[in-house]
Amino acid sequence: MHDHEGVYVRIVPLDAVGPELRRDAARMLVEEFREHWPDAWPTLSDAEREVGLALAPEKVALGAVGADGTLLGWIGAQPMYEGAVWELHTLVVGRSAQGRGVGRRLVLELEALLHARGALTLWLGTDDEAQLTSLGGVDLFPDIVGKLATLESDQRHPFGFYRRLGFVVAGVVPDANGPGKPDILMAKRILPAVGP
Repeated sequence: MHDHEGVYVRIVPLDAVGPELRRDAARMLVEEFREHWPDAWPTLSDAEREVGLALAPEKVALGAVGADGTLLGWIGAQPMYEGAVWELHTLVVGRSAQGRGVGRRLVLELEALLHARGALTLWLGTDDEAQLTSLGGVDLFPDIVGKLATLESDQRHPFGFYRRLGFVVAGVVPDANGPGKPDILMAKRILPAVGP
């Protein structure tokens, strides 16, 4: 199926792709996170372990496969609160496919799948270890809420991508990855609201 950018993308369960594409999924984590989040998956074995964890039966992992059969990106999610809430963990798109709608397609497919399972909310944490937002590299205490209210980001940080997809800021964990390296929490309602 072609997305709005004209890129052929087929979304499939990540456990349905062969071992070579699963290794590509691990390589992608190392390569794409290295510049701004080098401690996330510093080695291929760390990334292979992450892919293995994403394939656990209770979790969801989807891959975006291009027309030539290569893996363009992948997304994972894990249930919380008895499946009412899911955490988006992990999303990665290979450099050659970035900015072409692949990440968007992965998120939308994940949302549709979780909606069908009755999930209410999808949330995520998007770290700022490289000072790509106004929250990175600063002491957020004591006025955490005030600093959060004026949050801005560099175009390289995923915050803007998620906001364009309808996610809203739900909080921040100061110093989650070390001093001045917060985790920005974002959430999106999947099922329509009930009540007034």
